[in-house]
Amino acid sequence: MKKVYLDYNATTPVRKEVLEEMLPYFSEKFGNPSSLHRFGQETRKVIEDVRKKIADFLNADPLEIYFTSGGTESNNLAIKGVVFESKFEKPHVITTKIEHHAVLEVCKWLEERNFIELTLLDVDKFGMVNPDDVIKNIKENTVLVSIMHANNEVGTIQPLKEIGEKLQIVNSERIKKGVPEVYFHTDAVQTVGKIDIDVNKLKLHLLSLSAHKFYGPKGIGAIYIRKGTRITSLIQGGHHEREIRAGTENLPGIVGLGKAIEVAKEKMYEEEERVKKLRDKLKSLITENISDVLILGHPEKTLPNTLSVLFKYVEGEAVVLQLDMEGIATSSGSACSSGSGESSHVLRAMNVPQDFIRGAVRFSLGKDNTEDDIIYTFEKLKDVIKKLRDISPLYKKNV
Repeated sequence: MKKVYLDYNATTPVRKEVLEEMLPYFSEKFGNPSSLHRFGQETRKVIEDVRKKIADFLNADPLEIYFTSGGTESNNLAIKGVVFESKFEKPHVITTKIEHHAVLEVCKWLEERNFIELTLLDVDKFGMVNPDDVIKNIKENTVLVSIMHANNEVGTIQPLKEIGEKLQIVNSERIKKGVPEVYFHTDAVQTVGKIDIDVNKLKLHLLSLSAHKFYGPKGIGAIYIRKGTRITSLIQGGHHEREIRAGTENLPGIVGLGKAIEVAKEKMYEEEERVKKLRDKLKSLITENISDVLILGHPEKTLPNTLSVLFKYVEGEAVVLQLDMEGIATSSGSACSSGSGESSHVLRAMNVPQDFIRGAVRFSLGKDNTEDDIIYTFEKLKDVIKKLRDISPLYKKNV
């Protein structure tokens, strides 16, 4: 049976060159980076070299990069760190209804405990937030705006540059009045390594990333914190990461992250074009040969590797399971919420009709996919959809 992996938004395999780079740091080069002796200083230099690689990728300063265990921790640090450092009695946070759970659940946790006032912004039918909605919801006690860079389920890329520019104007006025700035955070877990990111052009104060989304190891990530941003640490203990994140550094993971981002920078534009062509081919095959489908997400401003399709009259999870039996790995939404039994909060926010909301399937492509994979997937998909519709009472009722 042919095996086709089309779930790269959930996680990616570690590149061979990344693994090879990491291996010596499990045994031969093991020194604690906080130690003063030669073993420790050798690994300290390696960590600082990786910090610079990440900074170069984001157009940041190396001193603005801090290592974490991944995207979830980075998001927690960004949101809670700003809220707990705020001087307002009850800070106000703005985010959207389509954020990853690593942002939404953090904000709801804070709101439930009366730590914050929370505003959840609506999105349009493409999953796009309106920058003007962000600005008009800012209050005097607003401390943070958190908008994901690209949605993990439907691929829509948010207008961060426009939001950042508008927010910069608002902050200029606030500073004149002696009111604290509103910080701008983005969960860029789905975009780092796939598309170009410049934290200065986007006017960001904070950015979260995770290595396992771009062929690095799991359990390692980073956060960009612009100089001057007032933030408190969540993990106390040692002086590590300039007292922002205590704990002995995950040396092999950091090395892997560094190599992964180095390779991503080298191959990103070429790979972006290649996977986009494959994605568009799959999209054409589906829309031209299978009836009653809806392509989700923005038609142009979307991740080059992501295709989210709504197949009417079938359950998305049933499609995923049937494709899995044919050796094809896909997703019916976010891997972090799969199996919850609930319909996607992203699709609900996009006002996808309730009758069809469970029929979504996400195909997310990556470095190992070929045109043969796409053709094989389509052929099997076509059969699966026919099979499921033949036994669907909804389909029989509506045809």
